[in-house]
Amino acid sequence: MTPKPSPLRIGLTGGIGSGKSTVSQMLQARGAAVIDADAIARSVTAPQGAAMVDIARSFGAAFITPEGALNREKVRAHVFSNPQAKDALEAIIHPLVAKETQRQAQVALSAGYLTLIFDVPLLIEAGSRWRAQVDRVLVLDCLVETQIQRVVARNAMSREAIQAIISAQASRAQKLSAADWVIYNENISKESLQEAVAQLPIRTR
Repeated sequence: MTPKPSPLRIGLTGGIGSGKSTVSQMLQARGAAVIDADAIARSVTAPQGAAMVDIARSFGAAFITPEGALNREKVRAHVFSNPQAKDALEAIIHPLVAKETQRQAQVALSAGYLTLIFDVPLLIEAGSRWRAQVDRVLVLDCLVETQIQRVVARNAMSREAIQAIISAQASRAQKLSAADWVIYNENISKESLQEAVAQLPIRTR
């Protein structure tokens, strides 16, 4: 009897507007389980989310929406200019995200998935904390101007706001230096992107 291959854990990352959501959907279609760290972070900062009591206690009602969720725009502006506030916010959110990430990973493994995709926008910025948990790092790369144009088109954010987010993230060079695999998502069709994803040596059931 052929032994079952061990699960492959892939960290998927890239700057805002690089195409992570599209590629994660393509990988899911190939039979991988996708665990979206950003979606988990949004869930714990939604109304009645697991982080909200501690966030309200630490930051005050001014940073909470009327519905009881984290006011992401207000907090983003605050932490950009206040490193201590950023550390305090991460100390609340990160352990909750890590716990739910591990839970979802265990569910996927129990279901027989052989490739787990951890969609982590700030994987490189997290340093060894995330790198030690994955076997390969897949980076979605494109020009900064392309990132800006894509986000403006989908979110109607200002160029200044998008540039601030990009500046706060790891540079393209830093991401590429940490990558095991790179997909250059610049001026290519969806079909070409699909072909690049199809060439990744993932493991399927």
